[in-house]
Amino acid sequence: MRTGPGLELDEATVRHHGPLGPVTAVDRVTLVVPAGTTVGLVGESGSGKSTLARAVVGLDPLCGGRITVGGREYGGRRAAARRGLGRQVQLVFQDPDTALDPRMTVRQSIAEAAGAFVRLDRRDRAQRVAGLLERVGLDAGCADRLPRQLSGGQRQRVALARALAVGPTVLIADEITSSLDVSVRAALLTTLRDLQRRMGFAMLFISHDLAAVRHVSDAVAVMYLGRIVETAATEHLLSGPRHPYTRALLSAVPRLHAGGRPAAEPLPAGEPPDPASPPTGCRFHPRCPVGPGRRPGRDVCVVQDPQEEATGRPHRAACHFPYLADDRLPRARRDPRDGHGAGPVPSGS
Repeated sequence: MRTGPGLELDEATVRHHGPLGPVTAVDRVTLVVPAGTTVGLVGESGSGKSTLARAVVGLDPLCGGRITVGGREYGGRRAAARRGLGRQVQLVFQDPDTALDPRMTVRQSIAEAAGAFVRLDRRDRAQRVAGLLERVGLDAGCADRLPRQLSGGQRQRVALARALAVGPTVLIADEITSSLDVSVRAALLTTLRDLQRRMGFAMLFISHDLAAVRHVSDAVAVMYLGRIVETAATEHLLSGPRHPYTRALLSAVPRLHAGGRPAAEPLPAGEPPDPASPPTGCRFHPRCPVGPGRRPGRDVCVVQDPQEEATGRPHRAACHFPYLADDRLPRARRDPRDGHGAGPVPSGS
């Protein structure tokens, strides 16, 4: 199992050119995922999670900051600066069909991903593929099947085997369980956690499902409008969130009315602001339930960016008025086994 450096983001920034001008999709993100650990990344749609994932694998170039993988720095606009990143970092998508060619057998797909396999003879190549399938919980008999002959859960495991074939330092799992049934999802999460213990890769786990995030993650980072607004060890963040946006996400987990119908605490009113023209000061202040719109005397939220002093606050919260640990938690659905909120962030998140 690996130890030491895994994934490090230092002031990573990604800008896109939108119809009305440049858009900063990822804004000075600093995040560390040590080897052998998992950081869960949560937030609403449009918060920048997928763009951050694309930047880490080298698909979106940085316009500022740096990315370090396994102790080696990558980044910049030039392709040469990102050369070799593909073998170090692998991305598993929500839809396994994105990674699997429908005309290729499982054996061919995995062998293609692991370029070194082409230098092996046929017998050794078959053994390598069978070993990878076994690692992800599939029978070697799957090797000669086409993707359409497999279930959704099996296809996702094949996509995982493809990603692991090159022995990556970092694995990025982008909503890989969201399209699966509950039982299949739980089994895949257990497999993923076991693989990490054996292989030692660092993992960035992007998901709307807070139960899944809690199951696999050592720490959680919350993203809003291109920035990390809170990060802490998983149990600490779920039991005592400090940023009002984090509390809103937890409170929005579906619960049941007395009549048995699903209910949820609403997220703050209004849509997230346009990332092309973010609010001044705290980016969350127009929707914040404890911001200047609700609490007189908190005009600092409008004029001063709380990100500047976040490192000195609990959970690195990007908030001028972070909640105290003994504040009353939002009303979230409770897991009777542990007392913490569990379940998915609502759609649109």
